[in-house]
Order: sequence, then C-alpha cells, then structure tokens
Amino acid sequence: MRTAEFAAPTATARASERPGGTVAAGRRADGWRRRYVRTTLLCDAAAAFIATLLVHPFLGALAPTLLTLLVPPAWLTLIALHQGYDTRRLGSGPHEYASVGRAGLTFAGVVAVAGYHVDPEVTRWLLLVAAPTLIGSGLLCRRLQRRSLRRAWAAGRRRTRVLAVGHPRQIRSLRRHLRDPGLHGVEVIGACLPTSAGRGGGAVPVPVFGTFPQVAEAAVDADADAVVVLPSPEWEGVALRRLSWQLEQNGIDLIVASPLFDVGLARLYLYSAGSSTLLHVAHPCRRGPRQLIKEIFDRVGALLLLVLLAPIMIIAAILIKFAPSGRGPVLFRQMRVGRDGVEFPMYKFRTMHPDAEARLAELHQRNDHDGVLFKMRNDPRVTPLGRWLRRYSLDELPQLFNVVRGEMSLVGPRPPLPQEVARYPADMHRRLVVKPGLTGLWQVSGRADLPWQEAIRLDLRYVENWSLTLDVAILLRTAAAVVRPTGAY
Repeated sequence: MRTAEFAAPTATARASERPGGTVAAGRRADGWRRRYVRTTLLCDAAAAFIATLLVHPFLGALAPTLLTLLVPPAWLTLIALHQGYDTRRLGSGPHEYASVGRAGLTFAGVVAVAGYHVDPEVTRWLLLVAAPTLIGSGLLCRRLQRRSLRRAWAAGRRRTRVLAVGHPRQIRSLRRHLRDPGLHGVEVIGACLPTSAGRGGGAVPVPVFGTFPQVAEAAVDADADAVVVLPSPEWEGVALRRLSWQLEQNGIDLIVASPLFDVGLARLYLYSAGSSTLLHVAHPCRRGPRQLIKEIFDRVGALLLLVLLAPIMIIAAILIKFAPSGRGPVLFRQMRVGRDGVEFPMYKFRTMHPDAEARLAELHQRNDHDGVLFKMRNDPRVTPLGRWLRRYSLDELPQLFNVVRGEMSLVGPRPPLPQEVARYPADMHRRLVVKPGLTGLWQVSGRADLPWQEAIRLDLRYVENWSLTLDVAILLRTAAAVVRPTGAY
C-alpha cells in the first residue's frame, strides 16, 4: 500500500517498466485460460474421434470414413455455438455442463432428422452409441478440468486479481461475498475509494491503492487483472467509457458489478434502448412446460429410488424396530410447512428415543446453530443407530413417499417447522413459493455446519435460479455429500 500522498506514474509508464511490455496482467490471466480451452478442445476432439471408432463395426465400408471426417468438427462446432469454450464461463460448473448437454441434444436432433433421409442404420448407431459417448466424455472432461482449476485456486494460482472501486460499505459487501477465492477464483486485492473517504485503509478490509480519479493507475500499481466498479453515482456512462479506454491500454478488464446478488445469468438479458444498454431481469420459472417436467422428474425419480433403495429401507426399519436402545415406531411423523405455507406430514426414520419431543425444551439452551434451527452435535436424544443413520442421511429416505405424493420435491429448500416459519425474517418467506426438497443447495454446501445467514442465502439462491440443470447438479453433489458426511448430526 502506498503512502497518503498517492502519486503514481501513469498506467502506461508503469506498465512499460515491466518485463515484456504493457499487458503483463492481461497475459497472465489469458495464458491459463487459453491453455484451459485448448485442453478442453483436445479432449472433446479425442472423444468425438473415439465415438466414431465405436460405431465403425456396425457400419458399411464408406460410412466410417465419412463419420470420422464429419463428427469431430461438427461436435466442436456445436459446443462452441452453445458457448462451451467461452473463457468467461471457465470453472462455472453448471454453465459448462449445460453447454455440453445442449450441444448433445442438438447433435441428436440433427442426426435423427438428417439420418432418417440418408441412412437409418447409421442414424441408429450414432444415437445409441456416439451421442451418449460424446455427452458423457464432455461432462467428464469438464468435471476433471474444473477440479484441477479449483485445486489451483485453492493453492493461490490462476485467480483473477480484481481491484474493487466503490464506497467502503460496498467494498465490504463485495469482500464478504467473495471471501473464499479458493471456491470461485476471484481475489479482491485492493480498493479505490471516493476522494471524500480519504486514503485510510481502516474502512475496508483490503489495501487502498487510490481514489476514484486514480483507478487506471492504481490497477497497474496493484497488478490487477480486472477492475470491478461497484454501483456508485460517480460512475455513470461517460466516466465508465473513459475508464475502459484507459484500462484497455494495459490489457486490464473492466467489470461493472450489478446490485443484484444471487440472480443467475439465465435470468439476465441485455438490450439496447436508444443510446442506453438496459439489463432485463426475468422472473423465475414457476409455471409452464419446465415446471411440468420437474413434477414428472420428481415423482418418477422418487418411485425409481424407492424401488432401488427398498432393501436398504427394509433393513433400516428392522434395525430400528428391534434396536436395544429404545423401542418405538419405525417412522417419525412431523408436520412441516410446504409450498405457499401449506402444512403436511413429513416422514423420517426414527433416530431418537421415543421421549425426544418431551425433552426438547430442556435442551434449547444447548443449541449449536446460530439461527432458528435447533441442532446439537452431541444430542443425547439420538440413539446410537440413529446417529449412524443420520451420518449417511439414511433417515431421510422415507421422504421419497412425500415426493411421490407431491408434497415435496427431490430438490428444493429444507422443509421448515411451523415454529421456525413464525420466526422467519421477511425475506425468508420467499423460500415458501416452491416445494421443499429432499436435498438442496445448503445440504450439499456444508449442511448443519453452515451459518444461518448462509443457509438462508443458499435457499433463496435456489428459489431465484431454479432450473432442471441445477437440480441434476445438486442431486449429483448430494451423493458426494452423503459419502463425505460433514455437518451431518
């Protein structure tokens, strides 16, 4: 951090002092992105080549050669058209997976329509063998790439170093939301404050590199990859345009932060009106074909899971019934609050002694959670068998019946108790506009170990950004969370 008499050289002069010229920060950030995209391209090309080899034995003499020439470039083109190689979405997870999924559906549709008129035999094998291979390998490649990228972020590498520009309160809020760069790769390395805020760094949790008029020079001084301008009356259109010109000279990106937190990209649309660029925030999807698909997906999926998990559920029921730690009912029935505030009976395997409800009042002072939930790491009411069932979330399996009945969803916010809803802050009632879920964002992000405010934020984030892709991603992460039972008590 510099002294109070901030007098940096010009951005161009500072950059010229660096080895290699003016865009050192830009090259550093772009270098690993290019390598990331190049590796993904090679992986997709290899997968497309292997997919054609897998269908060769079932085809005639000429078809294999044509497929080898056509499928790989067609597959790469489809992924590119669906923004699968967009450097702005690297490591974003669901966005990358959705690009592969949409490209796979497009590939299958084109093959089905075109192949019907050309060669039904080739079409059949492309749909049965090549398409699943392409989609599966594409998802696996991005999963491995994302894990590698997250390891680099956790080690302090490949992070996007950003200089935050705004008022102290905004800087603190941004820093709070980006407090763990090992998860998202964005590291706030410094700030520029309005002139009236002074140069003291005590008001913000990061070094102060300058004031608003000195942003371009401060970005070079801080060795930033990007400048994030937070909503401020000082930064209107002309000022932002001039700043972008200054940052362009040194290869530093300009990012204009939206005041909207936890609103997904799928709901945001840019369009022009006159000389202004406007941001349209679409309403969350609550009705229509996508909601119908979710209903079908939930109920069919729950039925299939009940059939597959029936042996485990029968064994759990027998163990609970004859456990020496306390006789009682196998199932625990409790009223919970569902969509639109409608109460319903939720079922779980009993994991506590039969007198657990009567003993709750005497344990309230020992709550290990910081919100309206009651959670104890070593709850004396939980039986030894119940502790094991909770560890692997097996006690939740009877809720599949609630999903089949339409009272719950496979994925959604946690089903709250009526007394918890009575203590909700105003914003938290928003989570009741959707069905509660067997699993959800907070369950796969730390479960009971999460602070109450973070659990609220994750539930609201799901409600505002629901999609079928997000549901599938959460279900896949649920399996990993069950195997690694952190926060289960």
